[in-house]
Amino acid sequence: MVLTVAKILTGKTSHPGEAHGEVLVLTEPVSFWGGVNHHGEIIDVHHAQHKAKMTNKILVMPSGRGSSSATAVLAELIRTGDGPLGIVMLQCDTILVIGALVSAEIYGISMPIVELAQAEYDQLTDGMNVVIAADSQSQVATVTL
Repeated sequence: MVLTVAKILTGKTSHPGEAHGEVLVLTEPVSFWGGVNHHGEIIDVHHAQHKAKMTNKILVMPSGRGSSSATAVLAELIRTGDGPLGIVMLQCDTILVIGALVSAEIYGISMPIVELAQAEYDQLTDGMNVVIAADSQSQVATVTL
């Protein structure tokens, strides 16, 4: 019998919620405004993961990128079920947090956003399955590998 021990990474809650799914690691930030289509696919032809699809994935990227309009795009992706299940970043992106907040307030769909330190962030790899629990009270978030 093989015993598997879960590894828990601890970070900061940027937006509360729970999610579990497969990780999609982006090597660079993506702009939701103009860089992602309404199906959750990266359409920015200059992005390293051009054509990658973030739908139903735990999106891992260093930070957000660009335009305040990304708030509306992310909220709509969450509403339609075409967006990520959760986002993990090195640096909090207020624009993306507002998109998650709008989705939670208007549509009742809460998508967690977590900020991890570099050492924890570097342990996340494409295709691995993780569970995110981002608490609003303590502001502590865990990512279980």
